[in-house]
Amino acid sequence: QGAMFRCSARCCEDGTASMQEVQRCIERCHAPLAQAQAIVTAELEHFQDRLSRCTLHCNDKARDALDAGGAEGKVRGQLDSCLAACGDDHLRLVPAMAKKMKDSLAAIQQ
Repeated sequence: QGAMFRCSARCCEDGTASMQEVQRCIERCHAPLAQAQAIVTAELEHFQDRLSRCTLHCNDKARDALDAGGAEGKVRGQLDSCLAACGDDHLRLVPAMAKKMKDSLAAIQQ
């Protein structure tokens, strides 16, 4: 963000530039930050979608078990175990996701 603001300030310091040229310059300065934000947002949304699908699967299994006559306490325990497994599985994905984001962000700066 600092680089983007410094770049934008340099655009505004050009006394010979027209308003349109200054605006285009500022937009060029903002592009890498917008690109970085899009990368992070997309990765986090993908992660959240995967976690949501896993929890929905657990809820479906619990509902099916209840519909089949399973005892509520037992089904609750199975649901808790399934949800904990979802959490554990997705926690293991965080380092790879962070590396992917870091690599993608580094590519923007080059």
